[in-house]
Amino acid sequence: MDFDVDLSVVVPLFNEVESLPSLVEWINRVVNQNSISYELILVDDGSNDGSWQTVERLAIQFPQIKGVRFRRNYGKSAALHCGFQAAVGEVVISMDADLQDSPDEIPELMRMIRQDGYDMVSGWKKKRYDPLGKTIPSKLFNRTARLVSGIKLHDFNCGLKAYRNEVVKNIEVYGEMHRYIPILAKRAGFFKIGEKVVQHRERQFGVTKFGIERFVKGFLDLLSVMFISKFGNRPMHLFGTMGTLMFVVGFISAFWLGARKLWFVSHDIQSPLVTNSPYFYIGLVSMILGTQLFMTGFLAELVSRIRPDRNNYQISDTIKKK
Repeated sequence: MDFDVDLSVVVPLFNEVESLPSLVEWINRVVNQNSISYELILVDDGSNDGSWQTVERLAIQFPQIKGVRFRRNYGKSAALHCGFQAAVGEVVISMDADLQDSPDEIPELMRMIRQDGYDMVSGWKKKRYDPLGKTIPSKLFNRTARLVSGIKLHDFNCGLKAYRNEVVKNIEVYGEMHRYIPILAKRAGFFKIGEKVVQHRERQFGVTKFGIERFVKGFLDLLSVMFISKFGNRPMHLFGTMGTLMFVVGFISAFWLGARKLWFVSHDIQSPLVTNSPYFYIGLVSMILGTQLFMTGFLAELVSRIRPDRNNYQISDTIKKK
């Protein structure tokens, strides 16, 4: 497949007016030194500090710049999605606009995609210049993501990543799913995912845009993406199984209590009230929850069946007979 340029660099930004000129000049210097044809896609995620005016000025100086401006702040995932859709380069690299990602990594990332045959390469900030309040939760988050997804990456949330163009055109980054792009890529059928140790630089301007709440959102998003990946097209397999198991547990409890009561009655033995046994309530609640879970799976299955994209599959190649 022929591409317009060798490289598309996608940079989502929010209130980064001070760092933009240095970042653009640095990227331009690196790619020119390596004779790489490129485009630079700057996605302004609703900045209010004059970042867009800076992008407009830089676009006059650097014709490789494409700019996209949101009317309001939608988040990093939305910015990446729009940037990916606009990218026309053979290799697509995403990086943050705060100068904590080094453009000097670009040539090696491109080589790993082009020559080593990776579908995607994720950066690993092995040495970080962040406070413990950010690094420790990040390690726990990455360990959980590795365990759940089976993808052996040390840093899922690193903003510096490289992709084959086909990858970014076949994944949908939405909500807060930018943290889980490797999982989305794997779900789309791109399994050759690599990792490269990259330089992490101290923030020079502004303040971080992420607070502690991102770890709560990150955990919830991890549950969402794993559920969609495994059960998005067959929700009955999850809810139906859980509902059936709970109903069976409740039914066995109720059956045992009923059989026990009949045995006492048949032998003229005074028996306690069934409602005095905790197993009565365990059985009742289990059967109710089991029925609700089963019906949830059934309704989710009906919704899944009427989705317009239910038969959209990732096809990598075809052979047609003349």
